[in-house]
Amino acid sequence: MNRLLGRTTAAQLAKQGITTPRGLLRLFPRRYDTWGDLTDLRSLKRGEQATIQAQVVRADARRTRGGRPPALLEATVTDGSSTMDLVMFGNPGQMRHQAEQLTPGTTVLLSGKVGLHRGRRQLAVSRIQVLDELDDVEREALLARPMPIYPATEAMPSWLVGRAVRAVLDQIEPDDVPEPLPEQVRAAERLVDAYTAYRWVHAPEEASQWRAARRRLRHEEALVLQAALVQRRVQHAAEHTAVAWPIPGENCLLADLDASLPYTLTAGQRRVGAQIADALNSTTPMQILLQGDVGSGKTLVALRAMAQVVGAGGQAALLAPTEILAAQHRASLEALLGPLARGGMLGGAEHAIRVRLLTGSTPATERRKLLADLAAGEPTIVVGTHALLSQTVQIPFLGLIVVDEQHRFGVAQRDALRERGGVTDPVTGAQRTPHLLVMTATPIPRTIAMTVFGDLDTAVLDESPGGRSPITTSLVPWEREPWVERIWKRAAEEIAAGGRVYVVCPRIDADADADAGPEAGAEQDEPDPPVDALLDTDGELVEETRPLAAVVDWAQRLADEPALAGVGIGTLTGRMTAAEKDAAMADFASGRTPVLVCTTVVEVGVDVPEASMMVILDADRFGLSQLHQLRGRVGRGERKSVCVAVTGVEVGSPAYHRLKAFGDISDGFQLAEADLELRSEGNVLGAAQSGRRSDLDLLRVSRDGALIARAREQAEAIIGADPRLAEHQDLAAAIADRLDEEAGAYLERS
Repeated sequence: MNRLLGRTTAAQLAKQGITTPRGLLRLFPRRYDTWGDLTDLRSLKRGEQATIQAQVVRADARRTRGGRPPALLEATVTDGSSTMDLVMFGNPGQMRHQAEQLTPGTTVLLSGKVGLHRGRRQLAVSRIQVLDELDDVEREALLARPMPIYPATEAMPSWLVGRAVRAVLDQIEPDDVPEPLPEQVRAAERLVDAYTAYRWVHAPEEASQWRAARRRLRHEEALVLQAALVQRRVQHAAEHTAVAWPIPGENCLLADLDASLPYTLTAGQRRVGAQIADALNSTTPMQILLQGDVGSGKTLVALRAMAQVVGAGGQAALLAPTEILAAQHRASLEALLGPLARGGMLGGAEHAIRVRLLTGSTPATERRKLLADLAAGEPTIVVGTHALLSQTVQIPFLGLIVVDEQHRFGVAQRDALRERGGVTDPVTGAQRTPHLLVMTATPIPRTIAMTVFGDLDTAVLDESPGGRSPITTSLVPWEREPWVERIWKRAAEEIAAGGRVYVVCPRIDADADADAGPEAGAEQDEPDPPVDALLDTDGELVEETRPLAAVVDWAQRLADEPALAGVGIGTLTGRMTAAEKDAAMADFASGRTPVLVCTTVVEVGVDVPEASMMVILDADRFGLSQLHQLRGRVGRGERKSVCVAVTGVEVGSPAYHRLKAFGDISDGFQLAEADLELRSEGNVLGAAQSGRRSDLDLLRVSRDGALIARAREQAEAIIGADPRLAEHQDLAAAIADRLDEEAGAYLERS
């Protein structure tokens, strides 16, 4: 890259992660402009690094008063309907020269960062290119062709990226470009070859060329991703085996459990239960993603699967992300099992087992006894947090792992637990691993599931058991003070009728620095997230004029609230110890503190049937799925329930539309589709969790569902005929190139 582009340019591209010519060719233009077509200045978002084409209205240079740097350029540009201010700093001679170039009416390309100055949007300019100054070749190209606009940085504006790309294009021939798409796929989809696609996407002579190029490259991206998922699934099945746990008959733990239930299974629970039972009765390791909306009965489905394994002499483990949720799961499983959970105890049923709990707070004596029982092969269900992943935990007959809220765990963590029960078959040499059931209460749109969890079978619970009460959701603006005051009067009414009230805040206390939680990997619950600048779903920074609600502050406010006089106020955050959390939940459930001011530590799994009201302060601070999870903490009993989202967002803003969808839609699957339409792909796919940008360049799951489905079928046909891609070397190389170790973990986040 140094010899091809020069050391300075290569170094700047390396800062963006681009270190090879192929990587540069895959830095696709964001959009295409035409000479003279000015950029819509209203489309620019505060905080973004932008490259725009605009017309100069005025420009002046002046010295700063003892400033560093000593001079600045101030200008105004227009797109024909609106104007925008510019500012650029430098030495006096440079700024005078720039001002002389920017005569009124001149068309310029500008690169810089969009900001706000005295209430007006302003572009802090790092580079200016007067289009009339381009050389003959560049000017001719601009006049005749669409002009690619690339992702820019302060040091590498769009036109410099374009020059670097053209330097690579000038050096390559058709044989230099790998062709990952098999000829039959290109023919069936009427796609151009890879070499043509790269030339047309970066240097189109007309709009039809870049459109055809992007269509081909989008299909390539879909096929490479799907082929990686399908290949991983096929290889895993070939290299691993599992114990087949037979579907039990009448005189067994599962039959006794079903007979003891005070209600009948829903049709969905029976259908999904049969699917899981069949998968457990196979030597091919089960890998199922169980989706279900809040309250759909996933826990019972998982328990029946665990009963099939444990009832046959195996062991089962349920991995939960927090100690609160682990304790809740254990209590729920014991309640569902009743006497069947009293193995070896007085009053235990004939086929009774035990449900054990292992967390970082488990006392040492109890922990040693539990570890010894597990290592001895006691048929049991063990529920735990990250403590289950310790090397000291040995579960030799582990037949089933249930992972709750899979997005809270990385691949290495999940595999560490699977290894606890893994042994090598002495005959086949295959690795024997437990079956895997992954649960999520956040419904995932089909295209997302196919793209991110394509190596898992999907089971969906799309109905809820009886007994769930309806939840009414209301949005309340902060500026309507009488409405806010009415919230606490309504809370008092709920409490007087025997209800409980959650009050959720985005902060623990008013000091943002104090929100730093335990170190990553520590054996504690997840820290509550620090509060940065409020970011809406389109990536535009939103002015936040009032401090965000904090648990410490609002616990005191509600203690002083006249409407709640005499009402106990409790608090719950991720910073508290396990004992403090248990005590807080016990006080809340019993009614000693019927108002619980908390963070999102209650987001998942917490089950208090008496809870009938959820108040979410600064609700715009949370994503749609998170809001839906929080709302699911109420309505779990027979009482009609209410959820109130308090917000200060501007009507019509992206954050407002997100909250409006939350208020209008109660079904989790419909809400997930709305979320997909509102959010960027990077956020939806969770790229931030992996510490990298989204691995999707041109593919968009919100738009390309049909394409992803076709690519899936094509990938299955290719891998089915050639599992190791021996006859498709370019496709294999594309998978290896695109899916490095970190991206591979991103794909395996399941």
